[in-house]
Amino acid sequence: MAHILTAVSGSEADVVPITRALISVSDKAGIVELCTYLASKNVELLSTGGTAKKLRDAGLTCIDVSDYTGSPECLDGRVKTLHPKVHGGLLGVRGNAQHEKDMADNGIGKIDITILNLYPFEATVAKGAAFEQCIENIDIG
Repeated sequence: MAHILTAVSGSEADVVPITRALISVSDKAGIVELCTYLASKNVELLSTGGTAKKLRDAGLTCIDVSDYTGSPECLDGRVKTLHPKVHGGLLGVRGNAQHEKDMADNGIGKIDITILNLYPFEATVAKGAAFEQCIENIDIG
């Protein structure tokens, strides 16, 4: 991975203050406790569909990714986070002048941490589920 780190350099390394988190989980065990802690540290929570609902039901404030991006979830929830404002926020190199400019020019905020787990694709296949159910358990965004 060193080749990636040296290919695009920036002036900030190692310590990145956590100010915004992207949360999208299928298994929601423990997510309220983790996000309660993050919120207590003034971390802005971005979240998707059912995860956002769970956080709000627990009294936490979160921003729907669809509101953040200006694009609705679509294709039966298959497309939630596939958007330049999300990927740019995750991939932008802190301290890289061109990245910082591109982000500012495109209204892309930094996303400092991602909290996720994937749909149980392997378990769904292993239990012999129908092809259609297996397809619905592929999680790419």
